[in-house]
Amino acid sequence: MQSPDPFVNTLQEWFGIFRRRMMGNFFTYAKDKGLTMGQFGALLHIRHKGACGVSDIGNDLGITNSAASQMLERLVQLSLITRSEDPNDRRVKQILLTDKGQQTLHESDRAFQSWLEDLARTLTPAQQDQIRDSLVMLIDKARQLDKTPS
Repeated sequence: MQSPDPFVNTLQEWFGIFRRRMMGNFFTYAKDKGLTMGQFGALLHIRHKGACGVSDIGNDLGITNSAASQMLERLVQLSLITRSEDPNDRRVKQILLTDKGQQTLHESDRAFQSWLEDLARTLTPAQQDQIRDSLVMLIDKARQLDKTPS
C-alpha cells in the first residue's frame, strides 16, 4: 500500500528488499540444514529469550504446546537443543541451545551478513558514512517509539 509520504514509501521499499533478502537466506539455510521454518524460528526464539519452556515457544510461533513439543523433539534428535527439568519447577521442561545449535544460528547469521557486506562494497566510504549516520538516527527514533506506551 502506497503512502502519500515519499519518505514512508522509501522506507517500505527498503524494508521489502531487506525482508526478502533476509528471509530468502533463512529459507535457503534452513532447507540446506534440513530444518523447517518453524524449527528455525524455535532456535531463534531460544537464542533471543534464553532458557525457556515448550509453551513459550508454542506461544511465540502460534502453535499448540503439543505441536511445539513434537517439533522440539526433532531439534533434540538433531542435537540442536537440550530439554531438561526446570530447576524451579520439575514439571516444566527447560529448553536450551546446544553448542551445535548455537553454531547453526551463527552460520545462518554469516550467510546474511555476507549479503550486507556485498551491499556495503557497492558504496563509497562517504556513502557508507552518510547511510550509517542516517541509520543510527533511525535506530534511535525507533527505540524511542518502542519505549513509548501505546
